[in-house]
Amino acid sequence: MPQTPIDMDRLFEPVELGALKLRNHIVMSPMTRSRAGSGDAPTDLHAEYYGQRASAGLIVTEGSQPSPAGKGYCRMPGIYSPEQMSGWRKVADAVHREGGLVVAQIMHCGRIASRLNKDDDSEIVAPSAVRANAKIFTDTAGLVDIDEPRALSTEEVSDVVDEYRRAALNAREAGLDGVELHASSGYLPMQFLSSNTNLRTDRYGGGAANRIRFVIEVLEAMGGAIGFDRVGLRICPGLDYNDIHDADPAETYGLLLDEASRLGLAYLHLVHRAFPDFDNLDLVKTHWTGKLILNNELTPESAAAALAAGDADAVSFGRAFIGNPDLVARIRNGIELAGYDRSRVYTPGPEGYTDYPNAPTGQ
Repeated sequence: MPQTPIDMDRLFEPVELGALKLRNHIVMSPMTRSRAGSGDAPTDLHAEYYGQRASAGLIVTEGSQPSPAGKGYCRMPGIYSPEQMSGWRKVADAVHREGGLVVAQIMHCGRIASRLNKDDDSEIVAPSAVRANAKIFTDTAGLVDIDEPRALSTEEVSDVVDEYRRAALNAREAGLDGVELHASSGYLPMQFLSSNTNLRTDRYGGGAANRIRFVIEVLEAMGGAIGFDRVGLRICPGLDYNDIHDADPAETYGLLLDEASRLGLAYLHLVHRAFPDFDNLDLVKTHWTGKLILNNELTPESAAAALAAGDADAVSFGRAFIGNPDLVARIRNGIELAGYDRSRVYTPGPEGYTDYPNAPTGQ
């Protein structure tokens, strides 16, 4: 039987995710780009980069630490100091001038860190004192082993929750349209969720009902500060990146999604992975009742098909946006997508960042 043609037009129709009114269904996924300036502040280069890509219905920024302790990688921006907020305001203004929307991804690296990437004496903290079997890049020594973290006390966990709350307020004060909690890729929220990194015996550890508590408290704190309809959540159940492992991700994330669904969040941002024993999209369909942004290795055609099938309310692209600042126009006009320079994804400066051209006029 002949296949039904894919309706590509759906990608370019407006969609609402909570308080966020997107002009199209195409989201720019958060991507670490390692260009922060002095004091971990975004610079004019960030404003240019995000402004170039503002035709997306929504931009989710690279992960930004809510406190000095949250920094893991070199040249990673923060969102806690006046200088950092000033930099993010330039980003927000640049995106808004082009008619776009932008939310800040809040990313506490937890144990995925090296002291060589810190400019102060802030500690590396995690749910438990379990070192990740992984390496991390530093500007001063290249690849090094990740440091062993110190376990947070019960009282300190509440302090970290409050850091997220203040980061959400800072994002809004800087003019950004909302925030996304990064609870994937083996960083602090996922460290609380996962059985191999959370060995706690207090109310934040033990069974899955306790291990989801930190993430729910962070979402409640951020939503209470700026409105739940301006808060998103990014997850990838089953992911093992950064030496993370949960004995039963279906149980853990099923409980998490059941609880998070009651909060009225703007969206869930799923990094879709199909594993031998379960497909995390099937898990989300069973337990999540809100709006869904689908991510991971999508093509324009598979993204449009996901929307048509009802598998997502919006779709996000990451690497495609690196070399294609005009990605939306290229997809709309059927123009071949450009590649990008992998060697300059994380290097300082404009090369491989803001120097990718739009498609020639008339294509």
